[in-house]
Amino acid sequence: MGYETLDFAGVEGVSPSFVESLYRAYAANPNAVDAGWRGFFEGLDRTALGGPSWANRNWPPSDTDALIAGLDPTQMTPAPAPAKGGKPAAAAAAPAAAAAPSVEALAAAARDSISAMMLIRTYRVRGHLAADLDPLGMAKRDLPADLTPEYHGFTGADLDRPIYLGGALGVQHATVREIVDILRRNYCGKVGLEYMHIGDVEERRFLQERMEGKDAEIHFTNEGKKAILAKVIEGEQYEKFLGKKYVGTKRFGLDGGESMIPALESVIKYGGAAGVREIIFGMAHRGRLNVLANVMAKPYKVIFHEFAGGSANPDDVGGSGDVKYHLGTSTDRSFDGINVHMSLVPNPSHLEASDPVVLGKARAKQTKVDDLKRETVLPVLLHGDAAFAGQGIVAECFGFSGLVGYNTGGTIHFVINNQVGFTTSPQFARSSPYPSDIAKMVQAPILHVNGDDPEAVTFATKLATEFRQTFKRDVVVDMWCYRRFGHNEADEPSFTQPLMYDEIRQHPPVSAIYAERLIAEGVIDDRFVDEHADAFVARLDEEFAAAKGYKANEADWFGGEWEGLSIPAETINERRAAQTGIVPARIAALGEVLTTIPEGFTPHKTLVRILDAKRKTLQDGEGIDWATAEALAFGTLLQDGYGVRLSGQDVGRGTFSQRHAVWTDQKLGTSYIPLSSIDRGFQVLNSPLSEYGVLGFEYGYASTAPKTLVLWEAQFGDFANGAQIIIDQFIAAGEVKWLRANGLVMLLPHGYEGQGPEHSSARLERYLQLCAEDNMQVANCTTPANYFHILRRQMLRPFRKPLIIMTPKSLLRHKAAVSSMADFAEDSRFHRVLDDPSAPDPQGVTRLVLCSGKVYYDLAEARDAAGDTSTMILRFEQLYPFPGDVLAEVLAKLPKLETIVWAQEEPKNAGSWFFVEPLIEEVLAKADVAPKRALYAGRAAGAATATGFAKRHQQEQEALVAQALGRSA
Repeated sequence: MGYETLDFAGVEGVSPSFVESLYRAYAANPNAVDAGWRGFFEGLDRTALGGPSWANRNWPPSDTDALIAGLDPTQMTPAPAPAKGGKPAAAAAAPAAAAAPSVEALAAAARDSISAMMLIRTYRVRGHLAADLDPLGMAKRDLPADLTPEYHGFTGADLDRPIYLGGALGVQHATVREIVDILRRNYCGKVGLEYMHIGDVEERRFLQERMEGKDAEIHFTNEGKKAILAKVIEGEQYEKFLGKKYVGTKRFGLDGGESMIPALESVIKYGGAAGVREIIFGMAHRGRLNVLANVMAKPYKVIFHEFAGGSANPDDVGGSGDVKYHLGTSTDRSFDGINVHMSLVPNPSHLEASDPVVLGKARAKQTKVDDLKRETVLPVLLHGDAAFAGQGIVAECFGFSGLVGYNTGGTIHFVINNQVGFTTSPQFARSSPYPSDIAKMVQAPILHVNGDDPEAVTFATKLATEFRQTFKRDVVVDMWCYRRFGHNEADEPSFTQPLMYDEIRQHPPVSAIYAERLIAEGVIDDRFVDEHADAFVARLDEEFAAAKGYKANEADWFGGEWEGLSIPAETINERRAAQTGIVPARIAALGEVLTTIPEGFTPHKTLVRILDAKRKTLQDGEGIDWATAEALAFGTLLQDGYGVRLSGQDVGRGTFSQRHAVWTDQKLGTSYIPLSSIDRGFQVLNSPLSEYGVLGFEYGYASTAPKTLVLWEAQFGDFANGAQIIIDQFIAAGEVKWLRANGLVMLLPHGYEGQGPEHSSARLERYLQLCAEDNMQVANCTTPANYFHILRRQMLRPFRKPLIIMTPKSLLRHKAAVSSMADFAEDSRFHRVLDDPSAPDPQGVTRLVLCSGKVYYDLAEARDAAGDTSTMILRFEQLYPFPGDVLAEVLAKLPKLETIVWAQEEPKNAGSWFFVEPLIEEVLAKADVAPKRALYAGRAAGAATATGFAKRHQQEQEALVAQALGRSA
C-alpha cells in the first residue's frame, strides 16, 4: 500500500485547497495521482469514515479493516485449498463497498492533518526553546505561542478529535491533545534538540527516530543508572577532596557540572562499540583535573604530587613545566572488552587554542593507520560557553570539517555551559540565543541538555557519538550547568552575579538530585551514596599518602611514533650537521618526474616554458633556482621514506607563482601533482583563509607525525601575526612546558622590495625574541642549495625542533640566487654561515660586514662595483642557535680587522640587530681582534615595518648599503 511508506512530512505547508483539487482527481481515478498522495488519501478516507488505522491493529487485518481499505479479504490470505476430488470452494460474496467520504469531509480531514503536521514541525524546529534546561531555574523560557495548539487552529473539541498522521510520531491517528503531550515529552524535556537547520534528510530522520515517538524516552538499565550515579559521586568527592587538602589553591573545579564525567565515559563506551580505537581530547581549565583523574585515569597520586609543587617528570629532564590544570596525559580504557587509547592535549590559558591542535593530531593519526573512513580516531573538544561563542578559532575549526586534507570525520563538541563567562553574563557575551549557535555554520546538530540530569546528559553524548560515527560530521552537546565557586576557587562571584549565586548556594548537588530520583524509582537504597562516597574518599586518602613518596622515573615524550628520536646529543653551541647531500643520479631521476607532462594533459603555456627552463638547468647542472631546490628536497625525502605535508594559502601554485607543485589541466580543470608519482601520500594543500587555525592544525599534525616533514607557508610573512598564540604558546614553548617535541617548519616570505609596510617584514625580531633554551631554529637562507639542505636536515637529524625560515620573494628569480649541481652533492650540507664567494685576501681585510638575508646581494654588488678589496661579507643563514663558533673561526683569520658591522634592511627596532648584538660581543670578547663591539648599519627605528614610497625605499636602501661599506651614499 502506498500509505505504508508515505513520508508524511511532505504535506507540511501544503494548501488545503490544493489537496482538495488533488482529491477530486483521486476520487475519479486513484491512479491519476502520485502513489504517495494515494496513500495519504487512503488514510484520510478511513479518517473521514471514522475507521481505525491498521497501525493500531493486529496483523493480518480483519475483514472490516480490509473493507475500509477497499480490498477483498481473500487478497490478504491464500485462497482456500479445494477439497480432495471436489471443486474449489466458492468465494464469499464481496460485501458492498463503503461510500466514499464527501469532498467537504475530506477537505476538513486534510486541513486537520496538515495543521497537525505544521504543529509537529514547529516543535521540531522550536521545541528546544521550551525545554527544561536550566538547573537553577533562572532562565526565562516561556512556551512560545506557535507551540500551542491554538496557534495552529485547534480549540475546544478539536483537541480530542482523532487526526490522521500517517506514521508521524510513530502513530497513524492521534488527538491533538495526545500529539502535544508526545511532542512536549520528546522536545521540551531535559533534552532540547536543534536539528531542522540540517539540509540532509537522512541526518534529520536519524535524529527524529531517536527523539520522537509515543513511547520515546531516555532509558538506562538499573545497573547503568547506578554506574552513572557512581561517576557523579566520584566527580563531586574528588573536587571536595582537593578543596580540603589544598585550601585556596586554584583548581578550576567541575563543581556543578559533574554530569560531564559519566557523559564522557559514554563517548568511550559507545564510541568503542562503533569502531573508535583512539580518542583525542582537548579542553580548557574547567574540570580538567577531574577529567584527568576520573576519565583519563591519570593516577591520583601523580596529581596530588603536582599539587604539592612536584613534577611528573624525572629530575634529570629539563623544562619549565606548567601549572597542573594545563597538563595533558594519555592512557588506555577498556569497555565491554574493547580497548580505546585516549590522550588529552596540553593547553595554554588561551581559550580554545588547543582545538586545532587536537584536530591536527587526529588527522595525523588517521593518516598513519590509513583510516580513510575516519572511523577509528575520534576528536572530542570540551568548551566553555563564553569561549565557544567568543573565540574566532572555534569557527575556523568548524571550517575544517568538510575540507580535503583537514577533515577528521567529525568532532564531538561538549560545551560546559556555565551560563556566565568569568564575570560576564550571557547577554553581554554573545548576540545569539545559545553559545552553540556558531555550530550551525556547518549544519551540526545541537543537543541542549540539563546538567542536573545525568541520564539526559549521558543520553545526549551517546546520541552524539552515534551520529558522528554514522555520518562523520560535527555534533554539539550543550550542557547547561553552573559554577559553584565562581571562575576559580579564590574568586568571589557575588560581586557580579549576586542573584545567581544566591540560588547556587541553596541548590543541591547533582548527586543528591539524581540519588533522590533513583531511590524513588527503587533502583538504590538510601545508603548507596554514603557508602560509595566513603569508599572513594578512602581510596583518595591512600593515594594522597602515596603521593609524598612519588618520584617519576621516566618521561614519555619519545615513545610510540617518536621511538628512535631524542633530545639533541650536542650542545646548542656545537655543529649539528646531517648528511643531506645526494648523488647526481637522484637529481636526474627527480628531474624527469618534475618536468614530464603526462600524456593527454594540457598545461598552461607559461608552465610549459617554466618546465623547459627547469629541465635545462637540471641537465646543465647550473642555475638551479629556489623552487627547483625545494622540489628536490621534497622528492628526495619521499624517496627516503619520509612523508611531506605542505599547507597554506595558495601553496600549490605558490603566492609568487614560483612553486607549481600542482598543475591544472587548462581544458578539464583537473589537477596533477608530479611528486605524487613518487609517493601518493605527498600532501600539498591549499588551506582555508586562516592562519591561527591552520598553523595550530599543522602543529598538532607534526606532533603526531615526526617522520613527516610538515610545513606551513604564510601567504606573506606578516600574515603569521594572526597565529601568534600558536607561535608563542605551542611552537616556542611547548617543549619546555609539556615535554612535547615538534618539527614543524614555518615558511615566511620576507624581504624589502619597496612594496610598502604590508608584506615586507615577517617580523623576524619576534621569533628571535622567543628563542631560548634551544627551543627552536630561526634561519634566513639566501641560496637554493642551502634551503634544500636545511629542509632535509630537519628530517635526517635524530631530534626535532621547530624551524622558522624567512623565505624570499625577489630572490625566487634573482639571477645570482641560484645553485649548481655541486652544491647538492653527496659531501655537501647546510651551512649556518656562508662564506663570501668573492672575498678578498683575509690578510688584507679591515672591515667585516655581517648580514642575513637578501641584503647580502646588494652589499656584494656595491662592494664589487667599487673595487673594494678590504671588506669581507659573511651571511648568517642560521640566526638561532647562533653560530658563534663559525664567527670565531673567521675572526681568527683576520689579523688586520678594524671594524665589524651588522647590516640589515629592516628598521633598527626590527630584524636581527638587538638579538645578535650581545652574541657578537661575546665572540669578540674572546677573539684577538681590535673591535670589541659591532656597529649597526640599517634603517632607523620605525613604527611601521617599511616605507610605502618606492623612491624613499630606494634612497634608504642605498644609504644603508653605503653605511655598511663605510662610504657615503
